[in-house]
Amino acid sequence: MNIIKDKKIAIIGAGPGGLTLARLLQMNGAEVKVYERDINKDARAKGATLDLHDESGLAALRAAGLMSAFMANYRPGADRLRIVDKHANIVLEDNEEKEGERFRPEIDRGPLQNILLNSLQPGTVVWDRQFVALKPNDDGWEIEFKNGTTALADIVIAADGANSKVRPYITPIKPFYAGVTAVEGAVYNSEVACPGIHKLLNGGKIFAMDDAKSLIVSSKGDGSLVFYPGFKKNENWTRECGIDFTDKVQVLAWFKTEYAGWGEIWDELFENASTHFVPRPQYCMPLDQTWEALPNLTMLGDAAHLMPPYAGEGVNMAMLDALELSQFLLNKNYPDTLSAIATYETRMRKRASETADMTLQSTEALHAEGAIEFMMNVIS
Repeated sequence: MNIIKDKKIAIIGAGPGGLTLARLLQMNGAEVKVYERDINKDARAKGATLDLHDESGLAALRAAGLMSAFMANYRPGADRLRIVDKHANIVLEDNEEKEGERFRPEIDRGPLQNILLNSLQPGTVVWDRQFVALKPNDDGWEIEFKNGTTALADIVIAADGANSKVRPYITPIKPFYAGVTAVEGAVYNSEVACPGIHKLLNGGKIFAMDDAKSLIVSSKGDGSLVFYPGFKKNENWTRECGIDFTDKVQVLAWFKTEYAGWGEIWDELFENASTHFVPRPQYCMPLDQTWEALPNLTMLGDAAHLMPPYAGEGVNMAMLDALELSQFLLNKNYPDTLSAIATYETRMRKRASETADMTLQSTEALHAEGAIEFMMNVIS
């Protein structure tokens, strides 16, 4: 008899990690609900495309029986990469068709979310449920939401991302600032709005690096692009800089100063940005974090092991967490949920620590002199 039979499982957060876990558990007869703060699946704009790795994100999709749906929705060619200098001179192109373990296909967040949502039983995801608090209830939990509703669960799993409100019920450990801040922007219909960048982008990604700064541009399947200048500032820069990030004129003026000497082609991005800019200071959980396991509460993805995005591991780690957690909870060799969760968390922390260490090294290298050479070595 598996240890979650007749137990109600609540997953907080309908990102890729939470939805993957729900699918894997439902396939094995578990009673699962996913509670998501958004009003519906289209409530928020989706960010950059995701590249899924064979040993993690793709492994989870294979276990979930969703590879056919994925192959029908991923974007062939979106993994094309151009490394350029600050004047947009192409230093290296990576157009190689990858196969096997090196196959890292790109998919937009919206289509990936739809694949996962469509794989779940109707009513699995409960929208407009912003988490507020947990209260012990017998051997489980009462979950309170901002709209005044509540739900009961025997096991709660936090999949609510970087600013997880569930995590403090597990551990008080907080992330530290990783030394780099990025500013997110987006351009719709990039072929018309910024033709120079659109041509350089070539349906893939651009990594521009120089002067210990980065500028990453990513195409999306809907004809838009997203971009992220990344630079070293102190942790409070966003609050102290005095920039109104809803004002394109101010942000462009800042960029021209901060990225002085960079080619004028990059100005297209800021002049034609379609949405408000979003400053994103980058944080990372301590590499040596640990906590005592609980029998009815755990976490996955950024809630458990937040790290900067400069190694492309975030979604892959979350989906691998989902795969491994489902395997432990469904493993009949464990006598109870405490032992299964404790084993999962020990393994997850070790794996996440190693990946975060590599990610921090990459974050530093991409924002230091010699960044282009570093990136060329990574690709080769």
